[in-house]
Amino acid sequence: MKLHVRTRGSGGPPLLLVHGWGGDHRVWDALDFGERRVIAVDLRGHGKSPAPETGYTPARLAGDLLSSIDEPVVAIGHSMGAQVVTALAVEHPPSVRAMVVVAPAYGADEAEERLLPGRLAALRADGAAAALRQLGPLPAPVAEQLLATPGHVLAECYAGMYTVPGAFGARRESERYLARRSCPVLAVHNVPEAARWEAGLPAHPRSTSVVWPEAGHFLHVEHPARFVDLVLSVWGC
Repeated sequence: MKLHVRTRGSGGPPLLLVHGWGGDHRVWDALDFGERRVIAVDLRGHGKSPAPETGYTPARLAGDLLSSIDEPVVAIGHSMGAQVVTALAVEHPPSVRAMVVVAPAYGADEAEERLLPGRLAALRADGAAAALRQLGPLPAPVAEQLLATPGHVLAECYAGMYTVPGAFGARRESERYLARRSCPVLAVHNVPEAARWEAGLPAHPRSTSVVWPEAGHFLHVEHPARFVDLVLSVWGC
């Protein structure tokens, strides 16, 4: 899969930026990492990348990323992108030196798990309109990106995250899959309960979990300078 990729900078270990469900590389535009080398991708089916009918599990999306990186990266993923960079670290560990997961779309508790089949059925029927109803108010640029994403891509990505065999979005499966990450992880949450849950999982000794309870799901969009400072203070090597 030939992805649309935008790069900038040249210094330090590269930062690989992976957007969330229904987004594209532009969601990172406000983040200024200075001279650091940055690789921002459009996942398959999103933005300017091709949108085949199949191949939307996190593992397949992670495999697509390999052609865009030529050395170990600090992989930064938001929401669904956090599942993708987790799959990259688990399935292709030499490619990832460290990770940042931002409001990750894994760890769904039992109450949320019961909603998954109905949400998926709505996505298959109504595509982006259903996604907007499920997500609620979004930053305007994010809503525009979501509306431009084909309906089958949204539905298949959702199934890939939560319902197909091997999905690790639900909490029990998340705990098993995340235990396979061998690199250090910075987890940035906006929900305190999710932060406590992730902080309690087995992890690399240099891993850390941070919570910004005053922020929304798109905390890197709401607080771009603060987010950049956090990432560089932890993984600024």
